[in-house]
Amino acid sequence: MLKKIISVTIIAMVVVIISCQPEDDNLKSKKTIPQDVLVKIKALGFSTLNVQRLDDGYLVEGDIVLLDKDFGRGKNKTVLRIADSEQYHTTNLVSAPRVITVSVASNLGATYVLATDSALARYNAESLNITFQRVSQGADFQIVKANFFEQNQFLASAGFPTDAGEPHDRIKVSNNQLAGQPLHTIVSVLAHEIGHCVGFRHTDFMNRSFSCGGAPVNEGASTVGAIQIPGTPAGPDAGSFMLSCIGSGQNRPFNPNDKIALDYLY
Repeated sequence: MLKKIISVTIIAMVVVIISCQPEDDNLKSKKTIPQDVLVKIKALGFSTLNVQRLDDGYLVEGDIVLLDKDFGRGKNKTVLRIADSEQYHTTNLVSAPRVITVSVASNLGATYVLATDSALARYNAESLNITFQRVSQGADFQIVKANFFEQNQFLASAGFPTDAGEPHDRIKVSNNQLAGQPLHTIVSVLAHEIGHCVGFRHTDFMNRSFSCGGAPVNEGASTVGAIQIPGTPAGPDAGSFMLSCIGSGQNRPFNPNDKIALDYLY
């Protein structure tokens, strides 16, 4: 969900934002992405701004990992028009009912175990057809530390469910970038990334300026899945846990519209 802390100082005022992807960051890295890859990313309905190459794929929209196999998606699927700022989900969802197991890498430490337990508790309190359980090994997906290179690429990243109905198998976090953030902010970051793993897109993916600032970006049509969730608002939803950016130190639990979206999907 989140990229890094951006600090802008004007005279004596300091504005701090945690962003999925700062608009002015890594412009140079975009030049290294082959044009045919950018075309495929756009065809899937994702922004081609500030795309970054990772060891296991490409990072788009600041915290979403696309693997090579994802570029085969979208074929023979309905093209969906992006509308306003409702909650959205991908075409693929997790098969339910089921228990989804989650593990935390030992090198992340006790803070991330506690934050993971708190994030999972947020979901389990909603009485969904999917529940979450932390385990020590053999998990459906892992929360792991980003490698040395990735520590400067994002705060956290995840992907979407597979065609077989399995959650994305990994959330990567930059513990260096998140250092100094209060526990409730880390919990909110992890809950957001878990949302991606089970099929949520950014609430404001059609206009990231709503939560991140900068110029409005509308990504156009999508074939991978930008499906409006019925019952969610047609206008901007300032409190959604799936907004692209979050303020430093902010706590973002599920708001009423998030709960409607979760209940509809699961």
